[in-house]
Amino acid sequence: MFTHLIRIRLLTRTVLLTTAVVVAIANCSSSATPPAFNGQLALGTWGGDNAGVIATDSVTHIHVGCTFGDLPAHVVLDADGRFTLDGTFVLRAYPVLIGPTLPAQFSGRVQGNTLTMAIAVNDTVAKKLVALGPITVTLGRTPEMGPCPICLVPKGMKE
Repeated sequence: MFTHLIRIRLLTRTVLLTTAVVVAIANCSSSATPPAFNGQLALGTWGGDNAGVIATDSVTHIHVGCTFGDLPAHVVLDADGRFTLDGTFVLRAYPVLIGPTLPAQFSGRVQGNTLTMAIAVNDTVAKKLVALGPITVTLGRTPEMGPCPICLVPKGMKE
């Protein structure tokens, strides 16, 4: 009978340990799983160092340092996760929004949960092309903007 109790305890410990390992692996892998590729930039907040992207149903809003810009609502990706789109950008945005809104081209690539993007702004005021980036942001990460605020509700969005 004593041997039988030892076997039951060993079996119970083995089952508990195996269950704990399976749960731990499932939790780790579910948080690291990239969003399903549906041909569009995943909606949500993408954050990085001195950069942030807020992708919603109505606009994709990009912050780089103390500047910001906007893209059409849905950023369509090619089969390799790349895009090149025209949008608008404000280079003179902080601490006082001076503007104006300038034409810009956004080029980037999504790989898993990471977006890398470069922006070319046609500064019609200074009559020069301004290159920003490349920036790298991660889906679900809070943007770390330093002294510059990030819009919590992008222009054109209702609270």
